[in-house]
Amino acid sequence: MVRPYTIVILAMTADGKISDVKRSGVTFGSSVDYTHLEQQVAEADGVLMGGGTLRSGETAMRVQTPALLTARQEAGKPPQPIQIVCSASGKIDPELRFFQQPIPRWLLTTPQGAEFWQTHSGFDQVLTGGTSRDGVDFPAAFERLRTLGVERLAVLGGGTLIASLFELGLVDELWLTVCGYIFGGSQAPTPVDGLGFARDRAPRLRLLEVNRVEDEVFLHYQVQRDSP
Repeated sequence: MVRPYTIVILAMTADGKISDVKRSGVTFGSSVDYTHLEQQVAEADGVLMGGGTLRSGETAMRVQTPALLTARQEAGKPPQPIQIVCSASGKIDPELRFFQQPIPRWLLTTPQGAEFWQTHSGFDQVLTGGTSRDGVDFPAAFERLRTLGVERLAVLGGGTLIASLFELGLVDELWLTVCGYIFGGSQAPTPVDGLGFARDRAPRLRLLEVNRVEDEVFLHYQVQRDSP
């Protein structure tokens, strides 16, 4: 399978939450974490996020630092990576600030989810696959993204989307910033939600590097692949 090299980038609290119990979308990482996230986004051809993540935050993470914009230009890349929203239902409010940002926008959805966008503008491309019952066909979608020039894909949430990608073996690296907060709450989202994995099926990670900056710890992992 030819697909994008896929990197998940997330900040989480010390108790493993990526948002509070209200899923308010309020950021809690430091300026250092923001710089780190922007760097990862700047290196990507596409940025993938779930519909819930977009609804809570209302905007995309785009490249704004002049040095990073220059680096993209020198590498022959457009100023901004493609912002790809994954939503099986396709129910994205066209009034969100996201649609006013100067970025390329794609939607990854099902044929049913694409119906609204056949008569409404907002996305430059609408890619369909799967069904409303089963959700997006990620393996087919990722192959399609690769044929469209997305070689490096940054995934910024949420936990349900990331769980699906881990389940299908579509994640190559993971960056986790551990921040000095405790959110608690059994209903607060985690980096990987979904149904979870039994011990013998759990994805294994190899720790590549650890960096501490004040009260935050930056963890970089590579997903281990089974030996042939």
